[in-house]
Amino acid sequence: MTLREHFLDLQDCLQTHQDLWQASPFYLRRPAWCEQWPGLAEAALQLDDATLASLADSPEALYDWLARHFPDAARLAALCKLPALPARELAPTCAQFDWGIPQRKRLQIEAFARHAPASSAPLLEWCAGKGHLGRRLAFSDQQAVSSLEIDATLCEDALHLARRAGIEQAVVCADALAPASRPLLRGRSVLALHACGELHRTLVRNAAEDEAHAYRLAPCCYYRGAQDGYRPLNRDADLSLDGNTLRLAVTETVTAVRRIRERLARDQAWKLGFVALRNAMLGEAIRPFKPVPASWLSGDFTQYCLRLAEREGLAVGAGIDGAHWLATGEQRRGEVRRLELVRHAFRRPLEIWLALDVALGLEEAGFQARLGTFCERSLTPRNLMVVAER
Repeated sequence: MTLREHFLDLQDCLQTHQDLWQASPFYLRRPAWCEQWPGLAEAALQLDDATLASLADSPEALYDWLARHFPDAARLAALCKLPALPARELAPTCAQFDWGIPQRKRLQIEAFARHAPASSAPLLEWCAGKGHLGRRLAFSDQQAVSSLEIDATLCEDALHLARRAGIEQAVVCADALAPASRPLLRGRSVLALHACGELHRTLVRNAAEDEAHAYRLAPCCYYRGAQDGYRPLNRDADLSLDGNTLRLAVTETVTAVRRIRERLARDQAWKLGFVALRNAMLGEAIRPFKPVPASWLSGDFTQYCLRLAEREGLAVGAGIDGAHWLATGEQRRGEVRRLELVRHAFRRPLEIWLALDVALGLEEAGFQARLGTFCERSLTPRNLMVVAER
């Protein structure tokens, strides 16, 4: 398939089955699809913990399980298969290059650099942080590199690290979203490893006028800058997505340590306990759940509920049965994890749809684009790269 054929087929599948992925069981005890697909809902709710964990950790196993209850699972799985981009050998770096780079980040940089085609033009690293990626490709491709970063402290770090590694690296401290930054792209190969939301989409929106030589983009955090709704990048995009739905595309985590996962599990149980209490008072409905200060999650669950109730104007009184609502939250978390398993089968398709939107947007701006992976998901689930040449 061409990129556009792939995009349209994926879009059709997502639109046809949007009831399965748009509603979150976090807010509704039983999303509407549970009535449409009662066998699927029942099968999910009956999963034991070991099977649940196994399916959550393996997309392939999840699609195999889903196919027993959902006929389009095989089609969905096929649309998620993308080739790895061609890799190349890179000249090894000196020991000074690795100084100050976390190991996992270092491996992601190396994977991105190996799968990014060699550039025949000067490089521009977009939203560069400390400029690690730009330094790596400047060394391997023997090209001049500029790094754009808004944080002055990170810019200083980038200059220090460049001097330490013996690499000439120009660092521009500026806002990537500001119009004044756009002339920097002219004639350059643009690099962006995990530039979030509008920080990568703005490159595509302006690509026809900015006169960049090429793009190597690994998108991330698609929801950032899309709180009022997603603005597509190509003419055929026809999915209605809000910021909350876009978060689904990046909910997969395979790198969190056990302590963090346990804390996240407890935090979710507490939130669900309060949601159950609120629904008992106001009726079941989808209502916003604003971010909670971290300090509220470090104390007592009853006090947590009282603080949230005060913030939201709920008259719960001091005699709240904390033990009951905590147990309800823990039970609800088990149900949510199982029903979300069905929803999570659509997060990779949605992410690929968003990455294809980037690629097709660049095609419409006059580039030849490719989409593929640059590393295994165990290194980072955000392993998609768009390569575009003028």
